[in-house]
Amino acid sequence: MMRITRWISSSLRAKLLALFIVLSTIPLIAVGLISYQKSYQSISTHSKASSMLQADMLGTNMDNLFKDTERLLELSNNPQVIHFLFSQSETYQEAKEILQTFTLYRDTYKYENVLNISLINLYGKGISERRGIFQSGSNPLRNPHFQTLSQNPGLILRIPPPLISGTDRVDGFTYGDQGVISIMTAVKQRITHEVIGFIIVDLSDSFIKEFCDKVTIGTTGFFYLLDEQHNPIYVPPVQASDLALVQDTEIPEQERKWSGSFVLQTTGPPRFIVHTSSLSTGWTIIGIAPLQEIVAEANRIRQLIIISVGLSIIFAITLHYLLTRRLTRPIQLLQHKMRLTASGYLEAKVKPDGNDEIADLGISFNIMVEQIKELLEQSIRKQQQLQKAELRTLQAQINPHFLYNTLDSIVWMAEAGNHDGVIRLVKALSGFFRLSLNKGRDWIQIRSELAHVQSYLIIQQMRYHDILEFKVEVAEELQEYPILNMTLQPLVENALYHGIKNKRGKGLIRIGGYTDANAIMLTVSDNGIGIPGERLAFLRESIERPIQSEDTDDTSQGGFGLQNVHQRLQLYFGAQYGIRLDSSEGYGTQITVRIPKNRGGLRDEEDYAGR
Repeated sequence: MMRITRWISSSLRAKLLALFIVLSTIPLIAVGLISYQKSYQSISTHSKASSMLQADMLGTNMDNLFKDTERLLELSNNPQVIHFLFSQSETYQEAKEILQTFTLYRDTYKYENVLNISLINLYGKGISERRGIFQSGSNPLRNPHFQTLSQNPGLILRIPPPLISGTDRVDGFTYGDQGVISIMTAVKQRITHEVIGFIIVDLSDSFIKEFCDKVTIGTTGFFYLLDEQHNPIYVPPVQASDLALVQDTEIPEQERKWSGSFVLQTTGPPRFIVHTSSLSTGWTIIGIAPLQEIVAEANRIRQLIIISVGLSIIFAITLHYLLTRRLTRPIQLLQHKMRLTASGYLEAKVKPDGNDEIADLGISFNIMVEQIKELLEQSIRKQQQLQKAELRTLQAQINPHFLYNTLDSIVWMAEAGNHDGVIRLVKALSGFFRLSLNKGRDWIQIRSELAHVQSYLIIQQMRYHDILEFKVEVAEELQEYPILNMTLQPLVENALYHGIKNKRGKGLIRIGGYTDANAIMLTVSDNGIGIPGERLAFLRESIERPIQSEDTDDTSQGGFGLQNVHQRLQLYFGAQYGIRLDSSEGYGTQITVRIPKNRGGLRDEEDYAGR
């Protein structure tokens, strides 16, 4: 909050923007909230009432169907039916007339869902559409439903599929997996009203499925049916989560006999529940749907209001932009360019627009940036010249006493009359300095650097032939890559004077090479006296320090040559390159040179002497 306050107080444009937004959006938000509350309540009430109406319509259709079907129970008043049930014998003609009466009722009322009509007396004699006349093998009064009707002759039972037992199929006919609702009532003697039998109408429950599937609630909601004991009669195919919700949903006790609705809070999204009771059966019809679907229209109005407010804000910002562009835009642009310049980007330029004071500031800014760039370029050129001069000086400082010693050896051989040795030594010295000078260039191939080192070792081997041997083992493909001139020779010289020379017996200097990722590793190793631990730590630390003038005065311990090579490599290649010193006292020393594996990235035609 403090940041926003500081931003508004520090910018004229931000102040104007805040003012426009406040004046345009606050009234609209207030009107929108009021409209949303009113519309939400109205639409929610309408949606809930519509869902309630659908449930009542479903219950009414079910009641009407049962009322139409229960007209078949009027057969209990038919004299032929009463005579059939009351008498112990019957004629074929009587049975035929009863079946014709069944057909007459079917043709009159178009009972498409009625599967079978059955009659049975207290002694097990009966007649049905499917089987005709039959004799039941069990006492009908053992059936609990018939016992209830015997005790309540005026009662009509409507038995849902889950509560139907095998004894309810008095004619022995079964319907397999088909769901059947049985409507039963007692048949009474006209005069005494004594129960003489029972009439059973078997009704397919497909009409319930059709009703529930046709009537929808919300988008994904559904209706299902419970009996008077709140056991499921029909539940449509639903997901497992919805099925668990059906099993857990209970209608409040005070609302079970009435129609109503309520919102059920679940672990997931809240659900809208609507319920009503069938007047003829006492069964409960329940509809369930996500509350979000019921109030979807209200949510759409809310989204419309949010969009309206958003468009108003965009309109305010656009208006603000158009009004303030000529006032604050040039200042902000100049401020942005100044910040870029302050961060080091000197290509930032202002395009003056107009002839006012702000345009004049932009022109002055451009002149200032150009002057700064020119001064920086002059400074960079001077720095590069100084760095190159420093590298040349470092290269020239590499152990000049080697020349003095070699010339002394030539003089000594000449005085001794060893003319062949003088010739060989002079040729080696000539090749050594030819490669050392390298026409003033800094770069040579690794192949040339190895030839340079071999010339040096030949000279030294003639002086120390009793103690020195050397081997060069660098793969041919690595010798094509560039390397700084005079990189390996100081390392070989260090191995000779500080490793081999102080060793008893003959020493070996080995030069090898291998690749490591994108780098080339060149090694110079000896089997000399090695370096003590403290001295090794000192040398490792010293080669990392910048070279000082006093370092060149002390070369007795070999630190200056290593430091010189390491500093040159890092100046050209970067901090991840240079030399690494490893040694074990009494066993020898190895120096590893790490350079980039790059044929052309660090060299040009003027600095690289490839051949």
